[in-house]
Amino acid sequence: MDTQNQLSPITRALHWLVALMIISLLAVGFYMATFEVWALYPIHKAFGVIALLIILPRVVWRLKNGWPIPVREYLTWEHKLAVATHWVLILGTVIMPISGFIFSGASGHGVDIFGLVLAPMNPDPRHPGEVIAFNETVADAGNELHEIVGYLLAMAIVLHIAGALKHHIFDKDRTLLRMLGK
Repeated sequence: MDTQNQLSPITRALHWLVALMIISLLAVGFYMATFEVWALYPIHKAFGVIALLIILPRVVWRLKNGWPIPVREYLTWEHKLAVATHWVLILGTVIMPISGFIFSGASGHGVDIFGLVLAPMNPDPRHPGEVIAFNETVADAGNELHEIVGYLLAMAIVLHIAGALKHHIFDKDRTLLRMLGK
């Protein structure tokens, strides 16, 4: 269990696994979208599904365990900002892979994990290499949500890292140290 002075090995492992996966997937996603590198999409989608398989236990663990207890008293606005940021992070990490799955599946591009098909492609027989959307409206909604939440999640991650560094460098408290297991 987590305490004010120490976070459990499960909390730390889930935090860092999800952090590394989400930051990596966001970086690759921004790169793919900016430079239209379509070849990375199958890998991005596969790791997005794998990430969800780690994210869901983390969410269950967080809901069961509750939010980490602050290491000391903070100003009200600071505490509220931290709580809001943590909610954006937890909800964003769930919404990102689900919205990506909906976008890719409904658009006819399919979703697979390195060959294990979870949502089939819908190839266009008249135009090889192209697909036909199963539902364009749902695909568009999934795409918009994936994009918007991607930017919100990126901003929340920057704010989260800045907060951790503020605690460590300026406040000189144990917030970052306990996430590092020290």
